[in-house]
Amino acid sequence: MINVLERIVELREERHWTEYQLAEKSGLTQSTISSWYRKNMLPTIPSLTKICDAFGISISQFFLEDHHQAVLLNERELSLLKASSKLDPRQYDALLHFLETI
Repeated sequence: MINVLERIVELREERHWTEYQLAEKSGLTQSTISSWYRKNMLPTIPSLTKICDAFGISISQFFLEDHHQAVLLNERELSLLKASSKLDPRQYDALLHFLETI
């Protein structure tokens, strides 16, 4: 089982971020983040969502047991994925065919 607080530290350290930088990027206060560790509390789902957004990962990627297998998307890839999710199956297949031919 994933230790949520350890996972946050791991992701933060991978990026060489301080708690302050994580707070800035997530929109949470540094005191909120540090209180999780002082009080050994878990973040709420909305707070964890902000943390994941700051790291550029989904909640499901956060909880992967073998998180080194996770695929991290850059902003352009994420934008393409979000746009393609709005297509109906026929449009999606057409887009996929187009991308495969270029």
